[in-house]
Formats: sequence, C-alpha cells, structure tokens
Amino acid sequence: MNLIKISLTVCTLLFVNPTIEAQTKKIKRPRSRVGITSVDNFVQESFDLYDKVYKYDGYAAAGTPLDDDDIDVLEEALEELSSLSDSAPDIINDLDGVGLLKQGKATLQVNRAKNALKYSIKTSKELLLGERERNTEEDSETEEVSDAEANDETNDKDVESSDDITEVPTNVSDGLEVYSRYDFVPGDKTLFYDDFSQDFIGDLPSRWNTNGSGAIVRLNKVDGNWYELKAGYRLYVIPDISNLPQDYSIEFDVLTSGLSRGTSSGTRLVVILSDNNEFNDGSSHFASVALPLGQSRAYEIRAKNYFNGKSGMINSGLKADIRNALQNQPHVAISVTKQRFRLWVNETKYVDIPRFIEELDVLNYVKFHAYGLKDQEERVFISNIKIAEGGEDLRRKLLSEGKISTNGILFKSGSANIQPQSLGIVRQISQVLMQDTSMKLNIIGHTDSDGSEDANLKLSKARAEAVKNALVNLYGISEDRLTTDGKGETEPVGDNNTPDGKAQNRRVEFVKL
Repeated sequence: MNLIKISLTVCTLLFVNPTIEAQTKKIKRPRSRVGITSVDNFVQESFDLYDKVYKYDGYAAAGTPLDDDDIDVLEEALEELSSLSDSAPDIINDLDGVGLLKQGKATLQVNRAKNALKYSIKTSKELLLGERERNTEEDSETEEVSDAEANDETNDKDVESSDDITEVPTNVSDGLEVYSRYDFVPGDKTLFYDDFSQDFIGDLPSRWNTNGSGAIVRLNKVDGNWYELKAGYRLYVIPDISNLPQDYSIEFDVLTSGLSRGTSSGTRLVVILSDNNEFNDGSSHFASVALPLGQSRAYEIRAKNYFNGKSGMINSGLKADIRNALQNQPHVAISVTKQRFRLWVNETKYVDIPRFIEELDVLNYVKFHAYGLKDQEERVFISNIKIAEGGEDLRRKLLSEGKISTNGILFKSGSANIQPQSLGIVRQISQVLMQDTSMKLNIIGHTDSDGSEDANLKLSKARAEAVKNALVNLYGISEDRLTTDGKGETEPVGDNNTPDGKAQNRRVEFVKL
C-alpha cells in the first residue's frame, strides 16, 4: 500500500510539472498504447495535431509562405489544440487501481503529449501572426525528460538508413504482455490475402463481389487501404475464395467511425460461412456470427447455424463487451477446426462452440454483411483479410519433423515489430522448447520482394531476432538455445506478383539444431 502511495505521489509530481525548453529534435509519438482509454485518446489526439503543426513549422524554417488553405488548417488546429488542452484528463483518477508499471508509462506518455500541445499552441499562434522564424539552435524542439522517460526514448529508436525497415524495438515484449496467453493459431498455408494495396481509391475491390456498394478508401489517421462496407437489406460482400478446407483460419482488421451511444442496438457486422457464393446467407447450409456495434451498453455476439434447410442446434447470444475495442481498430480472428468454431476479438476469445459446423465439407464460402448503420454517419471498414489452411497445432510437427515454416507470424509493414495477434504461434514454439529442454532452434526470417534486396535481407534478420526476443522475454526461454538468421527475398515459395504469393513469402522458419 505504501509503495502504491509513493508511486502515485511521483506520478502526480511528474504530471503537474512537465518541462518544455528549446527543442533539438521532434517529439516522438509513443508507439504503444497504455490501455487506459482517456489517456490513449488524449495522447493520440495531441500528437495528431502536433504532427500537423510541425509540418507547417517546417515550411517556416524553409522560408515557404503559407497560403489561404494552410492558414485555414492552422486556425482549425489551434481551436482544437486549445479545446484539447482545456479538457486534458485527470490522469491520477484514471490510474486508480492500475498497476505501478502502467501508472508510470501513462504519466510519461501524458507528459510527452502535454509537451507536444504546448509547442503546438505556441507555434500555431506565431505562424498565424507571421512571427515564426524557426531557428535550429534556439527554437527547435527539445524535451527535458526524466531518466525513466529517457529509457522509453531508447526503445523508440529506428533502425538506421533504411526506408523499408522503420522500427526494431529494443524490448520486443513492450505492449505484447497481454497477448502472452493468446491461443489463436492461424493457418500455415495462405489461401486468400487482401490488403487492397492493388486497388484504386474509390473503386470496388477487384477480388471481391457484392450486390450493393462500398469502395476502397484511405483514411488520415491509419495506414493502408480499407474497404468500406455499406449497410442495407441483404447486402453482402464476398471474397474470391471457394472450397474451404475442414481446418482453416480467417483474420481481418476492423475500423469504425461515428459509433456512439446513439448507435442502434441492432447494428452489427456479420461474418457468414455459406454453401454458395450468392447474395444470401446460404441455400441449405450456413453458420454466422454477428458482432455488435452498439455503444450504449454491452450487447451480445450472436451465433446461428442452419443446416439441411432448417435451423440448427445453435441460435445463441454470447456475452461480449467489445465497445472499447471497436473504437480502436480491433483484430478479429476465427478458427474453424472441423466442427469446432472459435472467435477472438484482439486477445480475448468470445466464441468457442465445439459442434457449430454440423456438417463438414458444405460451407465453402465466406461473406461479410453490415446492417443498422446510419448512412454517412456511422461507418465500418475492413482490411488485411487473410484466410489460411490449417491453424491447429504446429507443436507435433516440430517435434516429429524438426522443422516448421509459418506465415502466421505477422509484422507491421516494413518493420520487425510483431503483431500481437501472432503470438499464438510463438507460444506454441515456447511450449515445445519447455517440453524438450535439450532442443535448440534456429529461427530464419523471409520477406517478399517489395523494397531493395539489401533492405529485405536486413529486415528478415531483424524479424527473426524479434521472434527470438519474444520467446526469451515473454516465455522465459533461455537465449543460448536460440540462434537467428535471415534470407530476405532469396527463397520465395509464392508468386511475388500477387498479394497471396507475397503473404506466403513473408514467413518464419524454425529448424531444430
């Protein structure tokens, strides 16, 4: 109890006394979320505005005059900055009952955001008044930081001299701890992958069919292209994949906009496994799960199956509070293992029905359907859709054959940062190493051919090292039992001219030594 009081006192002092002086480098946006909604939103919004002002400050440094549009943007930003500064969250109240490490991390991030706000407000006013002349020595960015924050900065350093590799964390487990018991294992043979990177903005995606509308969009706060789902009566979007196997996984990212307490309780995003590729749930067989999008209270995930022309055994509502997840770009993962159906939203498993698929080899198509959205006000987008065969247990194969290859360990684009949703596979590898304490493994990274050959070689080595670090830091595997290597783009197993082939080539191998 005394330790908690001391920690809160330290947090209070840090929070109320942020220091800003002349800056020598750009303030870095924190790379991981704290997990406290008010803090995470405050930090994100502060840095979104900061990045905008910093860009115009750079124009001033280069002697580029601002035009009318630039002035409008800055005036709007200044208004938002003042409002955000006035409504800064009371971090101490939000930290009640939170662990000591999270308290410290939250405090450091809020201090950094407040530094960014103070700089942005001052600079916006000077730019609008024509009084801003940025001087590299006297008026560029600097931050006065504590020893703890200096260490946090160290973890944010980028890999040198490569546009293709943007970040390799010194502590790979930062932000991943909550996923350390995540047991989803994606399939190891990619059947379909689409991030819409080959599609033009405003078009319908080339590898999908629909009886409605929707288009590829790009958004200002997130990376990549996204497919906006339009809600309506019996409107479906269907990826070009058929003949699903008995064991497979489905993964996709969801992005929402405009959801609020006024969003209808019936608003849902539905994933359907169907016996046809027509614009209905199915002819004689289907199984569906409907994710609730309402925000006023926790609504249920609905699971329903239908086989041989009649309702099946399952028509249930499963308790799930995914409201906060829906506001923060959740990752949805589905595992189908013969009759068993499981669904995760981020690290939490909400659905696990052992006989949901009542008849095998009849559900060969995947469909998406949204309904209940207010047109032009409430919006839902999907991206990074991956369907892969397998996905149950790599442990036996590694023990029996001494080698496995998987493209189920995903990384942020051009980066060695492991996507936390990929840790189910890393966890299985750790279990094999715990069972056979004499086993040693070589971890080998592979990339697709995007980017230069040298950069891809460096990236593949960095990714193998990141997997090793996860095994050591998250699961306690001895470092001397693991070696790493990288082959870059030199050993492709798929066609680098297609999204599916690229996804197959981005893989990690584990070889028994």
